[in-house]
This record gives sequence, C-alpha cells and structure tokens, in this order.
Amino acid sequence: MTEFVQNVRLWFAPEQVRAEGSTPDYRFSLANERTFLAWLRTALALIGGGFAVDQFLPDLRWAWRVGLALALLGAGVLCSLRAVNHWVRCERAMRRGEDLPGSRFPALLGLVIAAVALAMVVVVVAGWAG
Repeated sequence: MTEFVQNVRLWFAPEQVRAEGSTPDYRFSLANERTFLAWLRTALALIGGGFAVDQFLPDLRWAWRVGLALALLGAGVLCSLRAVNHWVRCERAMRRGEDLPGSRFPALLGLVIAAVALAMVVVVVAGWAG
C-alpha cells in the first residue's frame, strides 16, 4: 500500500495517528493545526474567486470565463485536499521524531495562481468581451 493511500486512511482515523510514536509538544501540534486551517482558508478564497469570476464577469467570453473559474475552483479543491494530507504527514513526522516533510505544492499553487492572474490581466487589457 502506498504512503499516500495510507495517509488518506489516516484522514478519517486520527486516533491511529495519535497511536504512533510519542506525543510531541502541544505547541507544535497546535501550530500544525493552525497551518491546516490557513490552507483551508486559502482553499475557500480560491473557490470564492472561481465563483466570482464566473458570476461577476458575464461579459467575458464564455471560454475565458469558464477556464479561469475552473482553474481557481480546481486549485481550491487541490488546496483543501493537500491541507489534510499535509496535516497528517506532519503530525506523524513529529510523533516519530522525523524531519517535517517537504512539499512542492506551494510552488505549484503559486504558479497556477500566477497563470490565472496573468490571463486575467490579458483579458482586462485586451477587453475581450463575449
């Protein structure tokens, strides 16, 4: 069973996460939880942005509007899933006394948001109405 599949199972079984290793300093666990909540706020903002693009830019060409909205909505979905997975991975690493796991996801998310922002700049400057 791959590590990702094992982590997905742990999303719904926090008691199994707590059974591993030793209990870390509560400050670290609470910091991990705050980071998780920050990622969820980011996901909600992306989802809200996707709906805003779709609802408040009706004059934009359909393909552009839907493409930008779906990019933001998809980034929000990935961000929320990543938040849970990262929380589990960090909690397990702290309990085992291991280094915290690295991730390329922040760079990927930053690139997606930059691409959407650049596309929106092009749309605004070019005035591509539908």
